[in-house]
Amino acid sequence: MHTDADTDTHAAVDREGSPELATAYDIGGQRWPKDAPGFAQAIANAHKQGLRPRCLCLAQGIEMYVARLGGPYRGFIVKRMPDTGCQHAPDCSSYEPPAELSGLGQVLGSAIAEDTATGETTLKLDFALTQLPGRSQSPPVPSNHERVATDGNRLSLRSLLHYLWDQAELTRWQPGFDSKRSWGTVRRQLLSAAEDKNARGHSLRSRLYIPEPFSVEQRDAINVRRLAQWSQAHSEPGQPQRLMLLIGEVKDIAPARYGFKAVLKHVPDQAFSLDEQLYRRLSRHFETELTLWGASDNMHLVVIATFSVSEAGVPKVCELSLMPVTQHWLPVENRVDQQLVDHLVHQRRSFRKGLRYSLPASTPVVNAILSDTGAEPCALWIARETDDEHEGRAPWASLPAPGHPPCWLWRPAEGAMPPLPEKRVHTAPGQGPAPEP
Repeated sequence: MHTDADTDTHAAVDREGSPELATAYDIGGQRWPKDAPGFAQAIANAHKQGLRPRCLCLAQGIEMYVARLGGPYRGFIVKRMPDTGCQHAPDCSSYEPPAELSGLGQVLGSAIAEDTATGETTLKLDFALTQLPGRSQSPPVPSNHERVATDGNRLSLRSLLHYLWDQAELTRWQPGFDSKRSWGTVRRQLLSAAEDKNARGHSLRSRLYIPEPFSVEQRDAINVRRLAQWSQAHSEPGQPQRLMLLIGEVKDIAPARYGFKAVLKHVPDQAFSLDEQLYRRLSRHFETELTLWGASDNMHLVVIATFSVSEAGVPKVCELSLMPVTQHWLPVENRVDQQLVDHLVHQRRSFRKGLRYSLPASTPVVNAILSDTGAEPCALWIARETDDEHEGRAPWASLPAPGHPPCWLWRPAEGAMPPLPEKRVHTAPGQGPAPEP
């Protein structure tokens, strides 16, 4: 997570429109609340002088760094130092669960490398962003058992989607977000998260197409912007065709007049074509995801895909992965996982959702981390009948361990969900007045 700071925005306001918990930094020995007048200039000066702000969510402070933003988001941002998210207070906006509790631990540092000098992150991908002329690219669909189970050195489509969802803070939930997380919010936060990411020597943001919220009044303007972005994927004679990266919400996947198609919400004027091989394998590789989506009108189905654009302007999906999410856009893996997430939201709890990234389905990952349990967060685990709990192989068998939060365990095969840990208020260091600008 990063803290936006430029000459136009000083208020400590969360991306979803609700006030964040008060954030303050020690910059050069002075205490600066994030919403203080002059904060943007203070971190600009810190960048120029090479100073490292300290987040004051805890009395001892946690070292951060200042990076310069490029692109449309010009200015400076305060960012976490790599691998320090779990050192922050659980209710701090910079808190992040220990990476090894989720699939992030496998890819961090190998497939994901952050440069603290520039604030940019380099991503290594295990899928192509170009296609040779005359070659039909129809690779195997990523699944829980095949291509997504990589060795962690590169990101699959699914693990890239999970990473961007994490970076966009769409795995974070607190009661104030209720009714404020729309597709427009999801899109805005994903684009912001992709802004400082590079892959294969290019800006990830430049290749990423996320449909704008559809509006009848703005239909023509939206289509013009979409076609302008897709123009970079048009093929040139003798040159490899550039592929675009899509993240969108699925409305339907069905046979078309010719072949098959994926229809996205917010893109009513243009379906994405699928070849028969890809279409036939969807139900086999994504049976759980499609079943979850089809079982409830409140579920959304998110697709991430690479696609080309034909000379006729028709987009064709090359490779894809699917992710079911709740009505609040929180990812879930199965019905029991969905039950836990819905219960947490209904109980008005603050938490972060754990994601699998590239780990196979046979490897347990934390389902959620409660951040409203006082000075220490609490890891929530769901045990499956297939999990090997003998000889300490299950993650919760050795927890809590130094540097890891206490844990809560639900064994659905043995009974109903146990009571959640109690809410506790974390007392942060005292708040004082901001220095004069």
